[in-house]
Amino acid sequence: MEKRFCQATENNKDAILDVLKERFASVKVVFEIGSGTGQHAIHFAPQLEHLTWVTADMEVNHDTIKAWLTDFPSDNIDGPLVYEVGNSDWPVKGADAVFSANTAHIMHPEITRQMFYNVADNLPTGGVFCLYGPFNVDGQYTSEGNKSFDAHLAREGCGGIRDISELQSWVADKHLVLEERLAMPANNFLLVWRKQ
Repeated sequence: MEKRFCQATENNKDAILDVLKERFASVKVVFEIGSGTGQHAIHFAPQLEHLTWVTADMEVNHDTIKAWLTDFPSDNIDGPLVYEVGNSDWPVKGADAVFSANTAHIMHPEITRQMFYNVADNLPTGGVFCLYGPFNVDGQYTSEGNKSFDAHLAREGCGGIRDISELQSWVADKHLVLEERLAMPANNFLLVWRKQ
């Protein structure tokens, strides 16, 4: 099995975990959208023993996720499940939390919007959605580095860095409310959303 390594996944993983320990303290099942290499799952789940962490991604990424889960097994990690936003049905019944990292700027805007709709439609009342990555604030980049990164994303055919207010507008009528905007090192944010 191919075991890929992603440095971006390693960045801020401990800072993210510190937040998840509190925000997911009473959570039973976390559905991870876009597990990528699997590095986040094997880092977070063993530190959150009270919950089940369900990995999911497009099938092309399953070999690397399985490789990481094989080398770092944990009893509370499930998957990977086949999941592609916009083309797959919601695969985890009973998930009361969702986590996704470094996805909103890769996916095109209409797919990112669909991810938000899916989360809002499937989380129970009180459910939490933690979304990590670079975001713009009030139409502005938070750093020159993010501005350059957005230009790189455009050249690569990715969707680009989304503005936080845009995300909020998508789910304004779906009772998914942004509770916290937590600044992370290196000009990223962890956005904590709650289903009302």
